[in-house]
This record gives sequence, C-alpha cells and structure tokens, in this order.
Amino acid sequence: MAIPTQKPKLKTSFKKARTIGPLYTGGPLAITPDGLKLATCVAEEIVLTNTATGVELNRFAGDTESITSLCVTASAKYLIAFTGSLSLRIYDIQSLEPSKKKIQPTRTIARAHEAPVHVCTTDPTSTLLASGSADGVVKVWDIAHGYVTHVFKGHGGVVSALSFNYPQNPGSVSQAGPIRLVTASVDSRIRIFNLTNGASTSAGGGKPEAVLDGHVSVPRGLDVSPDGKWLVSGGRDSVVMLWDLQPTTDSANKLSKKSKSKSTAPPPQLVKTIPVLERVESVGFLFQDPGSCGTKDGLQFYLGGQKGRISVRNASDEAEAYSFGDKVAQAQTEEQEEQRQILDVLYVPEAQTIISVHADQNITLYSLETHAVSKQLIGYNDEIVDATFIRSHSSPSSSTSTDLLALATNSSLIRIYSPESLDGRLLEGHSDIVLALASSADGVYLASGSKDKSARIWAPNTETSDTSSWSYSPIAVCEGHAESIGAIAMARTKPEPGSKNPLRFMFTGSQDRTIKMWDLSAVSQETFTAGQELRCKSLTTQKAHEKDINSLDVSPNDKLLASGSQDRTAKIYAVDYTPTSGGVKGELRHLGTLKGHKRGVWSVRFCRTNRVIATGSGDKTVKIWSLDDYSCLKTFEGHTNSVLRVDFFNAGMQLITTASDGLVKVWSIHEEECKATLDNHEDKIWALAVSSDDRTIVSGGADSTITFWEDCTQETEVEKESQRAALVLKSATIFCLDRILDQEFQNYVSLGDYKRAILLALSLGQPGRLLSLFRTVISTRSESDSNESESGVKLLDQIIKSLDGTDVVKLLTYVRDWNTQAKTSAIAQTILYAIVKLRSAESVVQSFKDSNVEKRIEAADPDEDPESSKPVTNGETALKEMVEALIPYSERHMSRMDRLLQESYVVDYILGEMDNGMFDADFSDDEDDGMEVDDVQ
Repeated sequence: MAIPTQKPKLKTSFKKARTIGPLYTGGPLAITPDGLKLATCVAEEIVLTNTATGVELNRFAGDTESITSLCVTASAKYLIAFTGSLSLRIYDIQSLEPSKKKIQPTRTIARAHEAPVHVCTTDPTSTLLASGSADGVVKVWDIAHGYVTHVFKGHGGVVSALSFNYPQNPGSVSQAGPIRLVTASVDSRIRIFNLTNGASTSAGGGKPEAVLDGHVSVPRGLDVSPDGKWLVSGGRDSVVMLWDLQPTTDSANKLSKKSKSKSTAPPPQLVKTIPVLERVESVGFLFQDPGSCGTKDGLQFYLGGQKGRISVRNASDEAEAYSFGDKVAQAQTEEQEEQRQILDVLYVPEAQTIISVHADQNITLYSLETHAVSKQLIGYNDEIVDATFIRSHSSPSSSTSTDLLALATNSSLIRIYSPESLDGRLLEGHSDIVLALASSADGVYLASGSKDKSARIWAPNTETSDTSSWSYSPIAVCEGHAESIGAIAMARTKPEPGSKNPLRFMFTGSQDRTIKMWDLSAVSQETFTAGQELRCKSLTTQKAHEKDINSLDVSPNDKLLASGSQDRTAKIYAVDYTPTSGGVKGELRHLGTLKGHKRGVWSVRFCRTNRVIATGSGDKTVKIWSLDDYSCLKTFEGHTNSVLRVDFFNAGMQLITTASDGLVKVWSIHEEECKATLDNHEDKIWALAVSSDDRTIVSGGADSTITFWEDCTQETEVEKESQRAALVLKSATIFCLDRILDQEFQNYVSLGDYKRAILLALSLGQPGRLLSLFRTVISTRSESDSNESESGVKLLDQIIKSLDGTDVVKLLTYVRDWNTQAKTSAIAQTILYAIVKLRSAESVVQSFKDSNVEKRIEAADPDEDPESSKPVTNGETALKEMVEALIPYSERHMSRMDRLLQESYVVDYILGEMDNGMFDADFSDDEDDGMEVDDVQ
C-alpha cells in the first residue's frame, strides 16, 4: 500500500489573504495630481485604487447606469462623474479613509444635460467644471455650489474634447489673463470661448471668440500650455496641429490683411501641421522644464492612439524624441491591433509619470525619468483558465520560493503578477487564446500552449538591472500539432547548479488526440538572441486518446507521464529520455490505463512523495490510483459539479480540488474526508496553483477573480490555545473569588448581619440565597416593627433604603419571578410593598433608565440608510414590561387570598354554631329514629 498509515499534521484552516478582481472594465478614468490614486470604472461603479500597491481603497456607488465621463479636480478634493442617466455626481475624496462600503455622492444633479456627456474637465483652481454632451452643448459649472455659469451651443455634433485656457504667470498659479474654454466637436472645428468677458447666463447666447479650421476629422485631444500661448490638437485624421493663441503683431497683421478681418484682437494662428501616421486619441504638452514653454523650440508634446505607443515629439523639428511602449515585432491581426490601441493618455507632472490606457483594459505607468515601465495594472482578466507560480525575475538563481504568478485567460496575452504590489506584465507572442501553462522545475522558465497550435518557452529578461522594468520574452517555440494545445507539462527534475542545459524535455497534449515530446536541451537564457525564437524538435508523437486531451503531468523523477482525456480515462506512460553523442532520443511506452470515471477526466497529478496519482473528473469525484497495479485506492465525493483541478500538498498527505461549483476543497487522504471548504468564487474555478512551501493556494475562475488562500492552521491553533488558557484562568479566578465570597457570605449569616448578606447575594446574582435570607428577615419581625416601619419589618426597610438603582432593578427582577409561584408570593409581595412604600415612582423609573440607558438599533448598512441608525430609550420600556408581568400574578394572588378569607369566615361560622349546640337537635332526632326501628324489629 503506497499511502502511509500514520496520522499527519493536517492543514485545516485557510484565510483569504488577498483577492484580485476587476480593476477596469472600460470607460473613462482619472488620476489625482500626485499620481497615487486612480479612479476607474468597473461596470456601473467607480473604484479608487492605490497605484503603488494596487489595493482598492474605495468604491463609489453609481446609479445603475454606465459612467460616461470622469475627472478629478486639480486640488484632489472632488471626483466628478457623469452617467448614462444624464446625472452629475460629485464625490468628496479628500478626507476619505479606505473602506469596503460604497461611498455616496455629496451632490447629485439629476439631469445635468439633455444628452449623454462624453468629455469633462476642470480648471487649475478646481473652481470650474466644463462638460460637453452628445447634442453639441457645453456647460460650465461652479463645482462648490453646483450651478451653471455658462452654456455654449452651436457645435456641429458630439463634443469630443475640452480644455481650459487659464494663463498663469511663470512660477506661480496666479491668473495672467482672461479664462477661456477650448472645445472640439465632430464637425472637426475647434472653438474658443471667453469665460471672463463672455455672457454668464444659461441662455446659451455666448459666441466663440474664434473658430479654428484645419482638421478634416474629429479632434480627440486638446491641450493649452500653462502660459496660455500654445494650443496643440490631435485627431483621427492622423495629424497634430500646433496653434499660436497669442501671435505677434507682424504675424497678426499679415493674417488680418489676408482674411480682411475687422477684429482688433489678433486671432489664433496655425503654426505647424505635423503628420503622425496614426489615428490620435489623446495629445498634450509635456513640460519637464518649466521655462521651456515660452517658445516653439522648447515645446514637446505627447500623443497616443492607433499604434498603442506613447510618442513624444519636438514641436520644432517634428521628430520623435522618444517613445513609451514596445514596437510590434510581428504582424498582428486587425483584432489584435484594435485591442492594442491607446484610448487615453494621462500626464501627471507632479509624479513625473505618464499613463497609457489601452482598449484591452490594461493601464501602463511609465517613468519620465527612466523612460521605462514603472508599473502595469491589468484591468480585467476575463475568464481565467490556468495558473502557475514562477520564480521572481530579480533573483532567478535564488533558492527562495517563487513569488510571481502567471495566468492564462481568454486572451492571447499571458498575465504575470507580482502578488505583493499587483504589478503585472503582458507577454505577447501567441496569436490566439492561451489554454495551458506550466513552469520548469526551478521555476525560472514558463511554458504555454495555445489555440494557435503552438507552444512557447518564456524566460525572464536579464538585460536590465532595474527591478521595476522586469519582463519575460519568448525564447523557443514548438510547432507541429494539428489542433489547439490544451495541456502542457515540463520535466520536474531540477538541473544541477551551473548546468548549461537547464531544461530537458516537455510534453504537449492537443485536441488532435496526440501527445508530443519536445527536446529542450538547447533552450536557455544564454543562447537566446533577441527577436529570434529557437524552434524545438519533436522527439516523438503518441496517439494517446480517443477524445481531447485535457491534462498532462510528469512524475517527480521524470520517469512517468500521465494524461487525462474526455474519453473518461487516464493513461500512464513510461518516459525514455536518452542523451547521446548524436543528439537526444525520446520515447513513450504505454504502461496502463486508469478506468473508473463516468465522465471526462479534467485533471491528473502525481504525488511527490508516494507512488499514487490523483484524477479529477466531470462525474464530481476525485480518485486516487496506485501506480503499482493501476487500481483505484480511494474515491472522494463532495463537490456538486465537475472537478476541474486537483493537486497534492502538505507532503502528499492532503489533496486540494476545485470544481465548477465555485468551491475549493481541502481533503485529508488518510481520513478520507473534507477538512476545509473555501468559498470566494461565483463561477467555475479553472485555475489552481500551490506555492512551493505549500502555504499559499491560488484559485482563479470564470468570474475573473483570483484568490490567494494562506494556511493559518498554526495561528488558529495558537489562538484556540490562548483562548483555552484564558478561559481556564478566568474559571480558576472565578472559582477562587466565589470561594472567598461564599465564605464572606457565611460569616455574615452566622453573625446575623442579614443586611450585608443580602447585598452580597444580590451582587453575586444568587436568587436562591436571597429568597432564603428575605424569608428569614420577614419571619423574625417583632410587634414593634409594625409601628416603626412602613413595610412592617424594620430590617427590610433598612435594606430597601440602602439599595442603589441597579440593585433595585435586580431585586424587582427576582420579585417578578418569585411572584409567579404561590409558595413564594407572600415574600415577593412583602418586598414589593416595601419598595413601593419606600421608593418614589420617579426614583424607580430613573433606576431602570440608569441600568439600561440606550440601545442602538443599527441597520444592515447605515451608509445606505442613515435614518435607520438612531438611539432608542429602553429604560421606560423595561419598567413597563416589569409592571405588566407583576400585575396579573398579583391580581391572581389577591383573588386567592379573598377566597381563603371567605372560606375562613365559613369555618368560623361553623365552629361558632357548634359551640352554641346548633347540631344537638339533629343528632337527637337521628337517635330517636333509630330506636323506633329497633322497636319495630
């Protein structure tokens, strides 16, 4: 028997350490001026994320409609959003603390426009907000007070871009001229409106100071230099135009003569038209030197669009100074180009950062100092189909555990995450969806299989020492399958230190029902040449199954290969890998077939410590098989749907499984039972990965959620032990205290100090002793007590007078209980009579209020309904309930006493008549009648 019989120390407790969910699903986004907080759209909600850690800070409640436009004020005080319901929502984010509760807006304007708003922006002072809608109307708002200051109509369609022209003096934020608003619309015209001298009404009568013609397609980007002199515009006509908003007198006169204009103000002048050979979606000035914006020679601008790269150009010579983002090395399909293109570019001068937002929901942050990627935030992962751990890029030769997570999703791009910072990278190389991932034995290399019928080997780039600009590159490709590759496995024997051949072989399984063995002996980082992937040789091809191959796994000693298929079987093969002087030879020999599942086998996995193998199937079961005779040893049932992934961990003593029911289960193999069920997914869990130290489990599913589960069994046991020790200590303390108090109580009773004994019993909450003491006190009353006390018992009066409010409430509670029984009702009524006589009604009410001042009734979510959380006075209610409980029993006892009294009168009457001889005549008559009977006889 391969499974050991000793009882291992099981891991039974796991905590949800971290969750990676959707960060950005499309739409507008904004960033604070310091570059630390990024506001993105996730469905109909806004999420505020810390760009340094990738952690979600806050989530803002929407109105069930999509967000159409978004911006943050320059002071980082307000987050402003327009929704598909035409409402304007303003959120105060300046003093927000991280919270999981949805933040409500501080101001909402129900119908801000008559059509959806697609662009909005704020001025540098955070005073004004400009919004442009699809019906060609531009409104300017006072942010603090929420009213409209200007309305501009006349645009020939959807407003496509907005920018404030707020001239500032050099080195300060003081205003150096009138405030203007620059707008662009789908009629390809740019309009300039004067907000300082223009009409300040909502009638829409304001006319533009100037209308700029030049673009032949919709302008998508506008930006004005800080001094208000230069305007740059870019559009989908693949050109960028530079305008002089404050032309010199000579140039203004020439332009005035040419156009025969009678205007005294010099009109803006087109300085240069720059062809950029791509559709522009965003454009703006880039000022790394504050004094460089005075002349055209010092101007630099950035643009982003169709090519998926941020290009920085000089305005003087039109040449590209540098760019952010990699150039495409190979031809791409139209769909790939569309996903790669840039939708928006955010420039953050304070953080020296520039950000590109791509159509595939990925956000890349670049450093203006190093011109390299500083961080990449992956917005949306779609359906996650596979996951594996790989070694950190910073120390590929380190012996520490792997700390990067590779994911395959419904995309041709492979995602790699740093779990600590959520910094991600996208690996480009496949032309279709990646279906399977596997890591090498040392964790340095990554293998991927795709629908494009190829497999690729990836290695970390070692060209740069900057840890923030890490990435992976494809170094080898395996082509030869006729259908998609859905399963992949690499050799699991670690290479010797300093080996020139870190890899040996790899297996791929395809929908063409064959398994191929590939020679990787020539693949390494040292032999890789940039841009030239090594083509690997196929050593053998094996017709393996009758249906699609779902899973492959190699044994820890590289001697066996297991495959799982939709044909409901798993097969075991012997691996013959022989290096020779003429090359490498490889073969597969079929050893056995594992039959028993009623549905397709989705996952196979060898145990690292025992000669067993586990399989997970669509029949909702997990089976463990012996590698000696290929018999089924154990069957685990518990999932309610197909088991998709299975793996051994904890030295082979436990199993972990994921299924279509959205659950992760941890099993004890020895005890054959489920030890933990982990629930954080809402759909099928396709991906499962276990860290090398077995402390972290990662699950990823079709709900686009990645969950990190950490083993907390030891912490849980320590916590339980500390709680048990605290309970024992508390019990011992209470026991000792009870003994001391009990002895003190006995001393009071033996000395006849009933007052202190009653107070002690009342404080200890001992109603039985209280009843006995009060019975003794009442029974020892003398005749003089009736004249000297209110209740008829002098000692009882002294006790009642000495009680504080809390003790009165306690005593009344016991009296209420004693009053329900006839044998203790007399004592209860005596005490109640004493309290009523000696304590005023006001003092009793106050006692109940002091003992239970307030009870707060909280709603399920106070933020959703603030009115539902309010204090409620509970003292009077408790007193009312007490009185209502005392009255019925008191009335019943009164009726019983009345009946006893009446019956006592009857007894007295009978006894009195007996004394008067009332019954003597009757007895005489009976005796006479008896004598007559005797005579007759």
